[in-house]
Amino acid sequence: MKKSIDRLTNDYCPQTLFLYGTYKEDGSPNFALFCWFSYCNNDELCIMACIGEKKLTKELIAKNKVFSANLVTEELLPLADYFGTNSGYNPEKMSVPVEVTKGAVLNVPVLERSPLAYELEVKNEIDLGGDSTLYICRISNILADEALFSGTQRPLSLDAAKPVVTTGATYFSVGKPLGEWGDWSKR
Repeated sequence: MKKSIDRLTNDYCPQTLFLYGTYKEDGSPNFALFCWFSYCNNDELCIMACIGEKKLTKELIAKNKVFSANLVTEELLPLADYFGTNSGYNPEKMSVPVEVTKGAVLNVPVLERSPLAYELEVKNEIDLGGDSTLYICRISNILADEALFSGTQRPLSLDAAKPVVTTGATYFSVGKPLGEWGDWSKR
């Protein structure tokens, strides 16, 4: 029997975690943890990123119209959790040791240790009300670690990436292949 959920929360919305990277006005990097991230088609493959509430990252994206989205892995989880629980307005937030490089195409900071990073340019900004904004973004470039391709016929080995997902205020790891599209319907 299925249970009816009477309280709507994102506890029932498993999401992959990304660290969004922006540059502050002084040229220093800023990273923040987000999970309302997905894909869409807007005349090309695009990223949808939704940000609610007042945040420095949101202000910088609205101003500069570019940012990076760096996949959070098991290895990056301590850093991601730190960035997710500390305000970007805190001048000491970025004082932790972190290896950052500039994007290959856009002027965005990219985390060296993230095996997959998108360089994103905002195409459309949609005010959803209640301090939430949905950004539809052009993927200007994808930076992927070579380890994601080793030993597989297809790109993006989730075993190698070890992405972290979240739901119900809890982190989870994914990566075990469960079969190709259509495999399960044949059984």
